[in-house]
Amino acid sequence: MYFQLSKLILWPRHDVEPRVVDFELGAVNVISGASKTGKSAVIPIIDYCLGSEKCTVPVGVIRENCTWFGIVINTIEGQKLLARRAPGDQQSTGDMYFIEGPNVDVPRRIEGKNHNLDTVKASLNRLAGLTNLGFDPSSEDGFKSRPSFRDLIAFNFQPQNIVANPDVLFFKADTNEHREKLKTIFPYVLNAVTAEVLQARFELDQVNRSLRRKESELRALVAANAAWQAEAQAWVRQAIELGVIEADSVLPAGWSDILDLLRAIARSKGSNARPSLRGLDTTLGRLDDLRTQETAQAASLAEHRQRLNELRRLRESADAFGASIHIQRDRLALAKWLRDLTVAVPSESLVAVGRGGRDELLLLCDNLEEIEVKLRAQPTLSDTLDKETHRVRVATEEALNALNETRAEIANLERRSEAAQAAADHFDRTERFLGRVEQALVLYDRADQSSTLRDEIAKLRALAGELQGIIAEAGVQRKLRNAATLVESAVNRFIPQLDAEWKDAPVQLAIDDLTIKVVRGTRSDFLWEIGSGANWLAYHIATTLALQEFFLSETNHCVPYLLVYDQPSQVYFPKRAATRDDDRGIDPQFRDEEDIQAVRKVFALLGQQAVVHKGRLQIVILDHAGEDVWGGLPGVRLIEEWRGPHALVPREWYQ
Repeated sequence: MYFQLSKLILWPRHDVEPRVVDFELGAVNVISGASKTGKSAVIPIIDYCLGSEKCTVPVGVIRENCTWFGIVINTIEGQKLLARRAPGDQQSTGDMYFIEGPNVDVPRRIEGKNHNLDTVKASLNRLAGLTNLGFDPSSEDGFKSRPSFRDLIAFNFQPQNIVANPDVLFFKADTNEHREKLKTIFPYVLNAVTAEVLQARFELDQVNRSLRRKESELRALVAANAAWQAEAQAWVRQAIELGVIEADSVLPAGWSDILDLLRAIARSKGSNARPSLRGLDTTLGRLDDLRTQETAQAASLAEHRQRLNELRRLRESADAFGASIHIQRDRLALAKWLRDLTVAVPSESLVAVGRGGRDELLLLCDNLEEIEVKLRAQPTLSDTLDKETHRVRVATEEALNALNETRAEIANLERRSEAAQAAADHFDRTERFLGRVEQALVLYDRADQSSTLRDEIAKLRALAGELQGIIAEAGVQRKLRNAATLVESAVNRFIPQLDAEWKDAPVQLAIDDLTIKVVRGTRSDFLWEIGSGANWLAYHIATTLALQEFFLSETNHCVPYLLVYDQPSQVYFPKRAATRDDDRGIDPQFRDEEDIQAVRKVFALLGQQAVVHKGRLQIVILDHAGEDVWGGLPGVRLIEEWRGPHALVPREWYQ
């Protein structure tokens, strides 16, 4: 992603111009300086403005004298100013000032925020073209969450504690949280896992959920169908026992005939299965009539109760309306008193009423008379409701008494007649049996119509197969290995140009360990197993450059085409040996030509890559080494030199 640093800005606490450091695009930008001038604060400031969780800008002069930190970034969309309020005594703050346009002007002062941290992060995610999907459909948080712009910063920064670290190759990979997330996104940044693969993973998860549900439904239906077929003969025999079909009926042998017979049984009525009343005493006939009568009386009682509830609600509404009218009348009574007063007192004495008040009083009195008319009509409505309520209540009580009498007679007849009880039990058993047969037929029909469900399952399995082909781990690993081979090839080209001990030893990218291996004969040694700071620095420089070469080979890759190195020369000579006190070069007593040439090789390779990529790659180096070490190299530019009175924070801000 074209993402290059144009300016770094500090806004002071006093009313003076902000401190602006300008950078050259598409080149190696060198800021050379002495200790304690702010070089090692540059990466933390950039990182803070790009949305880091914590502010790692060193405490002291920089934090105490700055109110806002900011950067101007050049992108394919134009320039973007990202400024973030200095945290003060806090670890960080979410206050952001974010503007964008073809060319952004740096404001003299920032009065307040216009964005927050979350919106700026979302804008950066969109700019990088990152997918919104996570790496694991079953987990939305943690190490498998969606990639973010913050994750990509690991490939851009090499601070002083990382640039020659044998144990840590990438920025912030020294913490478990960032380390595990970096392992997750590595296949993504190497294009082995693409947005299409992540989409396929999420679709496959949904397809598998649907497939498991439908397969479970099919198994349940098939099992129910098989069990029901096994019990079909028992259903038919029970129908004969209950008198639903004739006792001398011939049981069919074929399944389709049995099924037709059961459908006929389900359509029959329970009353048809009752034993004939001709052999029983007259009690059964009376019992049958009483049951019919009980049903009608229960329906009548329910109707009366419903009517009574409706009248009760109507009465409550009428009472509420009457209370409201009384309140209005009481409020308007004062108007009548005032009207009578205006009649008795001359108009010029009615100061309280005021000009035009008499007409308003008359209008209020008219309203009062209308309300009193409504109140006079209220008793008539109440009397009507009372009469209707009384009539319905009497009818309800009569219906309830009649129903209770009928039920009492039914209970008495059932107690006296064993035959009647047997008939009732038989009727209940028959009704339950017919209900079970009907429900069983419904379940059977669903199972029998499972061809649609089977077709859906077949389609889901085919879709799952297609998606599985997209996300196949073998394919992902093959793409990952191919990408790693390209990166390793670039590392192997760069190492001979640096001061590495084994220039011809092949290098392998160990993604699972977030480091590299050096292959020598039958040995494969991790970076932390190799000695010498010169080796560590060489492999850091070569690996980060090789990854950038891979990113640049892809169309609009999500990782910014930007590298920032802090103190790469520290492994060759101490800080006090980097330059003379008189700023004219390395002190002769510390001068080692081999070490100087080794440092120069680093700067030369970085400048070469900036030139090769024709302005698409920007590199920033913060170092003690002066221009006499690396000067005259193609693509390498001295941006600022912080020595003597010059530093990141101007002395006049705090002296």
